[in-house]
Amino acid sequence: MPTERPQPIALTIAGLDPSGGAGVIADIRTFIALDCFPIAAITSVTFQNTTGVFGAEHLAAETVRAQVLPLVEEYDVACVKTGMLPTREIVVAVARLFRETNLPAPVVDTPIRSTSGYQLIEEDAVAALIKELMPLARLATPNIPEAERITGLRITDEEGMRRAAKAIRELGARAVLIKGGHLKEQEAGGRRQEAGAIDILDDEGHVTVFRGEWMDVGDVRGTGCRLSAAIAACLGKGKSLEDSVREAKGFVAEAIAARLGNHSTMKP
Repeated sequence: MPTERPQPIALTIAGLDPSGGAGVIADIRTFIALDCFPIAAITSVTFQNTTGVFGAEHLAAETVRAQVLPLVEEYDVACVKTGMLPTREIVVAVARLFRETNLPAPVVDTPIRSTSGYQLIEEDAVAALIKELMPLARLATPNIPEAERITGLRITDEEGMRRAAKAIRELGARAVLIKGGHLKEQEAGGRRQEAGAIDILDDEGHVTVFRGEWMDVGDVRGTGCRLSAAIAACLGKGKSLEDSVREAKGFVAEAIAARLGNHSTMKP
């Protein structure tokens, strides 16, 4: 009988959302849905439900490191995504893990503010993220406000997304996916017009534009977490980056379409 191929081991290093709409729980659900074996390390315990974030208790950097090291010793990790890295010390510790172990280059999600407006990362942690972790990333996945914060650029159209992707790649990331969910309209000929759903992937200078249907569902929690986790899972299964992004986008779109109007969150 043929030997069953083992599931790829997928690691998430992110915050805990007790309501399950985002963070490590959303990542784990995504890994399972895409036939990966999930493992996780928590960086922060947040206090939230489907309506918003009300606070957080960040773990010590050494506690985060201590969670990951035994996993690396036991498992051959196929893919990693990072999410909420709230303090400079945690960012530095996570970057050190990638430099000192055989963990694969991560998909780096860059959550800076929650959908409800809660600041998820301290100011000096953003600078550390840019300096320490971005150069180690296989892919960074900022949305437009996050890309503006990282680059200092104002993004109002597709060309601005391209410029921001290039600027972030020049910070060291091998590839950058600018998520255009905040760009419902763009400037063209001195006026605003419908932009549709646009995402820009810059992979070592090769740019791919993903265009899709705009789904006006308001603020949907957890889409960024699930997208980055899905991309990581696909990479862990040996797919190309472009195919991984395309499959991950389809996965998230199906989840949104299936849950329209469900308290602005996505549930399994």
